[in-house]
Amino acid sequence: MLDWDDSRWANLDGGYRMRFDPRPLLTKLEAGENSAATWDSLWDELHHQGDVGEASFAAVPHIVRIYRNSGKIEWSAYAMVAIIELARNAGGNPDVPEWMKDDYFGAIRRLAETGTEQVLHAKDPDTIRAILSVLAIERGLRVCGKILVNYSEDELLEIAPEL
Repeated sequence: MLDWDDSRWANLDGGYRMRFDPRPLLTKLEAGENSAATWDSLWDELHHQGDVGEASFAAVPHIVRIYRNSGKIEWSAYAMVAIIELARNAGGNPDVPEWMKDDYFGAIRRLAETGTEQVLHAKDPDTIRAILSVLAIERGLRVCGKILVNYSEDELLEIAPEL
């Protein structure tokens, strides 16, 4: 996991394919400062219209660490990690840099482990689907993960009404 004082943060691109340093937002998230607005800003900067960058990948281990320490069940953590992972290598997006792969994929694994406990306690259908999406992605079921995170029950019933 990139340390807070690592100079590489300054050279990473975010979802707009421009330099973006997520540390100030991650610090706010960790401190619990206006978390809804902080999550919104992270969404805006780390994923933009299908685009992600190295800053998006570097933020994932910190998002997972912060989330696991929060003790809450939060849709944004699961959905953001799923969306970032599903965007990897798609639509001209980069792959995770080699120097970051262990931390990045380890974070997805840790979030899936947390999700296996939290899914039975989650009440909101969107949150349950986001958790299941991370579980599916971590086990290699990327298409299932994509369907779970991108479509509501109602949207799926429109696609396959016989269900």
